[in-house]
Amino acid sequence: MAIIVDLDVQLAKRGMSVGEFAAAVGITPANIAVLKNGRAKAVRFTTLDAICRTLECQPGDVLRWVPDNS
Repeated sequence: MAIIVDLDVQLAKRGMSVGEFAAAVGITPANIAVLKNGRAKAVRFTTLDAICRTLECQPGDVLRWVPDNS
């Protein structure tokens, strides 16, 4: 199972930089990179709420599930 984080797509749609986004959400640019690169093991609901609030989107606009190839 793989959960894909599509932050790049959402940031590009809004013309928002990672630095601006990180400041608005209240997490570090390094943690944004962890999310974007698929290395995050978990996301707090408070963080997901802040992401969706900042991007004015739904969780499904940021997260998607891709089945394993097995």
